Amino acid sequence: MAITAVPSTVPRGPVTARLNFTLPPPPGVVGVNYVDGPPAGEPQRNLTVDPREVVVSDVRGRESDFSLDRDAFQIVTGLPASAEKDFADDASIAANYYPEVERLLLDQIPGSTKVYIFDHTIRRAGPGAKRRAVLNAHIDQTPYSAEKRVRRHMGADADALLAGRYRIVNVWRPLNKNPVEASPLGFGSSSSLEQKDIIPVEHRYPNGYVGQTAAIAYNPDQRWYYLSGMTGDERLLLECYDSEGMKEGSGVAGGRLPHTAFEDPRTRPDAEGRESIEVRALVFGP
Repeated sequence: MAITAVPSTVPRGPVTARLNFTLPPPPGVVGVNYVDGPPAGEPQRNLTVDPREVVVSDVRGRESDFSLDRDAFQIVTGLPASAEKDFADDASIAANYYPEVERLLLDQIPGSTKVYIFDHTIRRAGPGAKRRAVLNAHIDQTPYSAEKRVRRHMGADADALLAGRYRIVNVWRPLNKNPVEASPLGFGSSSSLEQKDIIPVEHRYPNGYVGQTAAIAYNPDQRWYYLSGMTGDERLLLECYDSEGMKEGSGVAGGRLPHTAFEDPRTRPDAEGRESIEVRALVFGP
């Protein structure tokens, strides 16, 4: 009896999709985002979104062609099931999943000697979700905020650690039981990003703390990718910052990864919403 193959509903291959970039602010204006409500008379965010149609290439089948030093992203496949089953309780995630992330980073980043995980974010798709997929191209950290993170978390060891190589790496994985169909994560190779494309944005918290991320201005020379149909045994290593990235002759092409969720126009209307966890870590050495 003939067996009929069931067609996959997962969008594959290159796609032209809308990515939301940011217009550079006028000279002398600092990009600002208030994490909670802004002061009276000020907007939540003072930057303007600049949507563009961009070709996003699928890296499925050529995962090993990309590296942290050249592209600021790396793909890891075939990992065993996590000891963390539900990804619902922060304490349980820290106890069960954080050690797996630490081991992964030490194994995948040659010469790394120390990992410090400082936070994680879970993104859900339901109507009551606190955090959803972010549909704006951005980088999680800047040189300013990366150094600030080291000083904030590493205490008396900070100066010595800052004298060597340090990075911030975001370990990203889907939480869906099936391959991701909706709102895949897009990421732009660091080697195609120019300094003028990066717009620092202050994140101002109610307690007075000021962090910094970066919005991304559109540049047609940027190269954007995604990994179609990601599954729970795969990880994306997204390098937010590498202290070697701006050093002449270091062999590191920038070391800062722009990324964004995007809506694939081929996604079926009733596709399951994408859910994910990202764990951010300081990685030291070599």
